[in-house]
Amino acid sequence: MNNMFKLMGWWTGIFAVLFYVGDMVEVSLLMVANTGFFVLLGFLNISERMYLYIFAAYLTVFFVGFTYYTTFIHIPGGGH
Repeated sequence: MNNMFKLMGWWTGIFAVLFYVGDMVEVSLLMVANTGFFVLLGFLNISERMYLYIFAAYLTVFFVGFTYYTTFIHIPGGGH
């Protein structure tokens, strides 16, 4: 399970670079934070159950934040 978190860190690192190249600096910094979080968890070598609990908490926070953003902050059509 720790290798999967290292893999997720690798992919979020790739996304961070791509977002930065696409001039989306804020999202790139968010992906860098995700990369650090996933790589750090990948090297902790905790139990598989704890990895699943941490990932479930991560998904819960993401979905609540994403739902809040899309409901109250995002302007439909990109504001153009």
